[in-house]
Amino acid sequence: MKTAFITGAGRGIGKGLAQKFLKEGFSVIGTSISGTADFSHPNLLMIPLDLYSDESVRGCAEAAMRIGRKIDIHINNAGVLLDEGEPEIVIDKLRKTLQVNLVGPIDLTQKMLPLIAEGGHIVNISSSAGSLAKLHHADYPAYKISKAALNMFTSYFAFKLKGKITVSSVHPGRVKTDMGSWEGDMDIGEAAGYIYETATRQGIETGQFWFKGEKFPW
Repeated sequence: MKTAFITGAGRGIGKGLAQKFLKEGFSVIGTSISGTADFSHPNLLMIPLDLYSDESVRGCAEAAMRIGRKIDIHINNAGVLLDEGEPEIVIDKLRKTLQVNLVGPIDLTQKMLPLIAEGGHIVNISSSAGSLAKLHHADYPAYKISKAALNMFTSYFAFKLKGKITVSSVHPGRVKTDMGSWEGDMDIGEAAGYIYETATRQGIETGQFWFKGEKFPW
């Protein structure tokens, strides 16, 4: 049985992804701040992760090591949007956003790397807001900056791990979640389906930015 590791699996897109992977026969190691989820499955294990905390990141990686499963798909999904509606860069919010959306996921992924199977796939849930080619308004700059930087991490890690592990960024779409105030043109199940297809596709080109299975301008 293959294993998917999914951060932020307690709600939103992460929950939808966990449920999709379980339905498709994967075992899932999921994370949430509390280490719990409001659903259960025989093949689901939940562990605590707070990306604000370096200690929590280290503890999460150590817990995954103790579980001892090789991870076939590692999904950095957990994230925050702290400056919605703000057209100016608020430095405190920028620091916090970068910690959760960029620094924490990079730290965790590097610590988890020994567990990720050769031929595996690291998927970073990014956003069209992080596309340099698609900038079209000035709102939520901290979020935009964090996702653009996450895309560079994808490019860097893809180069570093080429031939061993595939690394991708994925734009999930405008999904109806609490982060987006339940506004959007796609429900969680639909978004999870597209991400699942990209994450499990054989022979996918590494270092790319994807949306609905197609390359997205970066």
